[in-house]
Amino acid sequence: MSPMILIVMAFSLCMGTLITLSSSHWLLAWMGLEINTFAIIPFMAQNQSPRTMEAATKYFIIQVTAATILLFASISNAWLVGQWSMQQMNHPLSLIMMYTALALKLGLAPMHAWFPEIMQGLNFPTGLLLATWQKLAPLSIMMQLPTNNHSSTMLILLALLSIMMGGWGGLNQTQLRKILGYSSIAHLGWMSLVVQYMPSLTFMAFLLYVVLTFSTFLIFWHNKTSTINALSTSWMKMPTISAISPLILLSLGGFPPLTGFIPKWMILSELTKQDLIFVATMAALSTLLSLYFYLRLSYAMALTTPPNNLPALLPWRIKFLQPMLPLATSAVISLCALPLAPAILALFTL
Repeated sequence: MSPMILIVMAFSLCMGTLITLSSSHWLLAWMGLEINTFAIIPFMAQNQSPRTMEAATKYFIIQVTAATILLFASISNAWLVGQWSMQQMNHPLSLIMMYTALALKLGLAPMHAWFPEIMQGLNFPTGLLLATWQKLAPLSIMMQLPTNNHSSTMLILLALLSIMMGGWGGLNQTQLRKILGYSSIAHLGWMSLVVQYMPSLTFMAFLLYVVLTFSTFLIFWHNKTSTINALSTSWMKMPTISAISPLILLSLGGFPPLTGFIPKWMILSELTKQDLIFVATMAALSTLLSLYFYLRLSYAMALTTPPNNLPALLPWRIKFLQPMLPLATSAVISLCALPLAPAILALFTL
């Protein structure tokens, strides 16, 4: 991809998200989502291999379907209620259709099967964009939507199912990009669980998820590994990062007293205040599934040394062509952001 096309696509990607974030009219929000979708497709298809073209085509079909449902729900609400504002999505049928479209865009279960498959066809930088930046615009719309009894129940069921399927689906995977895809599904389930009660907590959880996921993707990208078996040679290639990586992975799983524990603990506390004891219990038990495959990755990366069953030549320490400053910065923030989490939440609630 030429530098000029790269700049144009990156600018369009940012502008599409910012248009959706700053709009209160459904047509403007839909337009921002469409710009966002079309801007990331060249990043997906830049390698020109059959697997990446398949991933880009699948992503295009899924996002167009979700955008069509979203546009139809907004038009139906405008026809029935006479309002185009996001905060005036009052008709129950239109509201349920809107949550369905946003769940499809975000990859919430049971509409999640496309996300790990597309992640598997992408390289790590593009997969990082798909798992973080592309979630921001639909999540911001979900934070602005009103709720009623039916949509509230639907959102809780979608969130619980996403937490469960995100953990269950990643148990039997050996491909790192698919594991990170299921990890994203589980984390989005946690964010959706509390979005109707405390949107600022959802945004804080999303911010910490972005920092932790950014570090994890960069670690695997610098390590040049795509499977769990290949992680067993990490100790010889990059010993310092291999020592830090288990802490970041366990933080993604919500293991106390690491950074990823604080958003899960605060979400469970908020659910308890809302008298949703059973929902909080199910979410806490379901996250143990995700913690298992994070432990599996940590074991393969830090506690496994050759000789092992890897049928390949043992690599030696490699010279990195990519800059290491982003990984170093994000790793420090990932490990040290736990005391700052209450201050971040207070900042978002102003």
